[in-house]
Amino acid sequence: MQLPNPIKTPSFLQKLQWVADPIGYMESAAQQYPDIFTAKIIGFGDTLVFVNDPQGIQEVLTNDRKKYAALGEKNKLLQPIVGDYSILMLDGDRHRRRRQLVMPSFHGDRMRVYGKQICNLTEKVFSQIPTNQPFAARNVTQEISLQVILQTVFGVYEGERFQKLKKQLGLMADLFRSPFTSSFLYFTFLQKDLGPWSPWGKFVRDRAQIDKLLYAEIAERRDKPDPNRVDILSLLLSSRDEAGEPMTDQELHDELITLLLAGYETTASAMAWGLYLIHQKPEVLAKLLQELDTLGDSPDPMSIFRLPYLTAVCNETLRTRPVTMLTFPRVVQKPVELLGHRLEPGTAVIGCMYLLHQREDLYPQPKQFKPERFLERQFSPYEFMPFGGGVRRCIGEALAVFEMKLVLATLVSRYQFALADNQPEVSRRRGIILAPAHGARMVITGKRARQEPQLSMATT
Repeated sequence: MQLPNPIKTPSFLQKLQWVADPIGYMESAAQQYPDIFTAKIIGFGDTLVFVNDPQGIQEVLTNDRKKYAALGEKNKLLQPIVGDYSILMLDGDRHRRRRQLVMPSFHGDRMRVYGKQICNLTEKVFSQIPTNQPFAARNVTQEISLQVILQTVFGVYEGERFQKLKKQLGLMADLFRSPFTSSFLYFTFLQKDLGPWSPWGKFVRDRAQIDKLLYAEIAERRDKPDPNRVDILSLLLSSRDEAGEPMTDQELHDELITLLLAGYETTASAMAWGLYLIHQKPEVLAKLLQELDTLGDSPDPMSIFRLPYLTAVCNETLRTRPVTMLTFPRVVQKPVELLGHRLEPGTAVIGCMYLLHQREDLYPQPKQFKPERFLERQFSPYEFMPFGGGVRRCIGEALAVFEMKLVLATLVSRYQFALADNQPEVSRRRGIILAPAHGARMVITGKRARQEPQLSMATT
């Protein structure tokens, strides 16, 4: 079977480069084949067709399941972390029903409730950082993001069990903090428990501790149901399938671990990048502060959320420093033609969000951080798609964007920051996502007071 534009590098070397330097791998391939190419990487099956063209991505993600199907089995890379019953592993109607069940927690009135909590939590966490001492922004945004997702999933982030859970989740996520340790996810022959000091052995033990805490919480909630609770665990506990059966403990566990890990690792990195990039560009910071100061000393979270320049800053952060690189794969179900290439059934196809966001024809000078591009042009959902698309679009997108805006607005309004290093920060693999290689190191140089907006000559 002739696949489109196969990369000529030997398969094993492609796999090594994909794990060690995914950005270098993708950019090198796109120089040869800007729209579509076939890769031999690891994690989604041996052979994968990358699509980097917006029309091609739209064709794959919005087509009916008779042509391209999103199969949970293609996400088996994540199985050791999220289990067999996560929404990431479900197909068809089971996936749709689970998604419909969880989605309301990330929209509407629930978001308004979270708003003030996010702002207060941001203040509380950053007030404990010493002035004029370098710190890794990602470590601090991770603390905020983890507490927000614990609140969303469980309705609380206090108490002994939740402190233990917060600690264990952080430990497990940090196991995959570099390309080397991430390789244990990608190469299954490395997944050997050689004791607590071995990387996989430590992962197994950390996962067991998290399992114990989650199952204890599930058992307690089953014994003492509270109809007034509206957190995600309460919604899942009250759900029933077509036969009237509730979710099993293992199904609940796998969904909770998926939401917890996916909901804070990604958002923490995005917020750290935002803080770093804003302070790389003094003109961006000045324009953002001018906009924020128009809201007064105690702005309503929804007013912050609607600010156009803040929205542009967050979008440009997500474009230039993406946290996730790829959509979930689709599998061709019958012979199709994609961007002039014939694909046979069984071919795995994936949208490459990273390369899409680096296209010169969509984003002139794509390496430049220019929030104004999102004020000057409206991009389609298949030209700008930091959260994927189609039926597998990120379920927590609304919460992630809301949190990112409120945290960044709170920080730049209340504190003065500087970059801690002269060396530019770069993206590096952290498990299956990208994160600041050195944590986006910053320094708090002092507090900031709101400036009264200056009146223009026309109003004086």
